[in-house]
Amino acid sequence: MTVSESMKQKYGRVGVLYGGTSAEREVSLLSGKAVIEALVRCGVDVVPIDVGADLLQQLPAHQLDRVLIMLHGPGGEDGSLQGALQFLGLPYTGSGVFASALAMDKLHSKQFWQGVGLPTPKFAVLDKHTDWQATLDELGGVVMVKPSHEGSSLGMTRADSEESLREAWQAAARLDSSVIAEQWIVGAEYTVAILGGEMLPPIKLETDHTFYDYDAKYLADDTRYLCPCGLDVEAEERLRELARKAFDSLGCSGWGRVDVMADQAGEFYLLEVNTIPGMTSHSLVPMAAAQGGYSFDDLVLRVLDSAR
Repeated sequence: MTVSESMKQKYGRVGVLYGGTSAEREVSLLSGKAVIEALVRCGVDVVPIDVGADLLQQLPAHQLDRVLIMLHGPGGEDGSLQGALQFLGLPYTGSGVFASALAMDKLHSKQFWQGVGLPTPKFAVLDKHTDWQATLDELGGVVMVKPSHEGSSLGMTRADSEESLREAWQAAARLDSSVIAEQWIVGAEYTVAILGGEMLPPIKLETDHTFYDYDAKYLADDTRYLCPCGLDVEAEERLRELARKAFDSLGCSGWGRVDVMADQAGEFYLLEVNTIPGMTSHSLVPMAAAQGGYSFDDLVLRVLDSAR
């Protein structure tokens, strides 16, 4: 690895944290590998760190100047790591402690959006005492069941009957103690990436799966990504503005991605904010960045610039 002196002066020694122990480890390994390779191409002095339980004991030995976080899911994206790095005085990429925790929690981010008047699908909290049929009736008869603190569509299931709703809750509860059922929106799915305050071109997602699940995200080669997204100028501007408000309302910063559904009337509904999106060959932020005129290496350096 050849380290550029100008990059050394600008960024110092950069640790890339990836892998980890969450259910999204495999995706994080792919994201981290791609980011590390980009930093090496750019001449950055980079230290790859596959995160384990001894991370806080490891870090001082590496003598890092800043950290690029490429961990997905609990333990990397939920504010706990951000708090530890802040305590150590190490600048890190992406959102801070509170924003990371809030964005990672689908239940509380949706409650927050309701409070500030931003549109999000109706929802209910599920537990063993739930009246399954009453919940379905309240939410329109078809729902998406989600663990509150997982990403990559892990643990998500469509349900349209008492039995399927109970089974979906049981499956999600194996991953998370907090589970929600969300009104099923019939329509198009969009995602909007944000990079250093810049709104990148929105992407429309199309899949032959029941929904944009883990397989459609990371494994399938028939998922369709439309960028330009096909909306007219006014609708695209409304989408961008809603994504910006969602990102800012949670206190997010640096970079991230906002996922949105549109119903058949063209009204938009917020699903979630991802504060550390994937950077794999199938990931959405690199696609949006390319449409916006950024190479993958440019994108990675812009993310590194967000170290706080």
